[in-house]
Amino acid sequence: MAAEIDQALGFAPDYDSPIPYMLRTREYYRAIGYEPYRWAHYVEVPFQPLRRPLAESRVALITTAAPYQPDKGDQGPGAPYNAAAKFYRVYSGDTAQDHDLRISHIAYDRKHTTAEDPNTWFPLPALRRMAAAGRIGEVALRFHGAPTNRSHRHTLAVDCPEILARLREDAADVAVLVPNCPVCHQTCSLVARHLEANGIPTVVMGCAKDIVEHCGVPRFLFSDFPLGNGAGRPHDRESQDLTLELALRVLEAAPAPRTTVQSPLRWATDGRWKLDYLNLEQIPPQELQRLREEFSRQKEIARRLREQAA
Repeated sequence: MAAEIDQALGFAPDYDSPIPYMLRTREYYRAIGYEPYRWAHYVEVPFQPLRRPLAESRVALITTAAPYQPDKGDQGPGAPYNAAAKFYRVYSGDTAQDHDLRISHIAYDRKHTTAEDPNTWFPLPALRRMAAAGRIGEVALRFHGAPTNRSHRHTLAVDCPEILARLREDAADVAVLVPNCPVCHQTCSLVARHLEANGIPTVVMGCAKDIVEHCGVPRFLFSDFPLGNGAGRPHDRESQDLTLELALRVLEAAPAPRTTVQSPLRWATDGRWKLDYLNLEQIPPQELQRLREEFSRQKEIARRLREQAA
């Protein structure tokens, strides 16, 4: 009956809504024997207007993707979760060079996307095209990697100030932040808040709407795509350029904090792919047991690496 009514009225099915990442992650953690994660949440949101037009601005890029490390196991397209490839300190790279950044260390959607095209999570080439066309003044000399620490305290006390200091060294006017996994979205939201509170306007380009809006950011371009595609569809330069252009428009036109704009692009004509991500109804009990064991193993690897980086 509901499907008939939807069809008669032209409604989209209920499942074709943004994925409830916080809810599914909470239920998934319980199912594999861990306490649910507490997501950062604020009511007040800082907001910094642009100081000059984007055509005269130096734009910085902040990513949660990790530099490829040949000695750290599989990090290729579709690679399983690989804690050994994580990074725990802010890093920087020369934007005049090409870089091999990957997302094998995070919980992106491995079923509906394969992480074959880094331009979907690291839009440095698109930013260069914007600079060449005069849409932005220039790309900052360095991009910066934000660690996806699950500790709110460490992100706020250590990583956010470090990224701010590096952006000030680069004389960046604005920042574009591109997260990937659920915790990445929280990390970039916390960084964006810190930058705005200290005078640097930001826009987050992401796919986890509930996490970003729950935290509270000044500007957010939401793409209703599988995680790992916040900068556009893979192997689709037109999609990637449009996604970045929309983010720049949000930077320019946002009237107040908590401005969210949703990209008009669709991942697929059928939104059933949204039913799969950490959905316990889709995961058999034996698979949950395997995931529980693998999660514990990877968590121990991450713990040892984190202690070494401290």
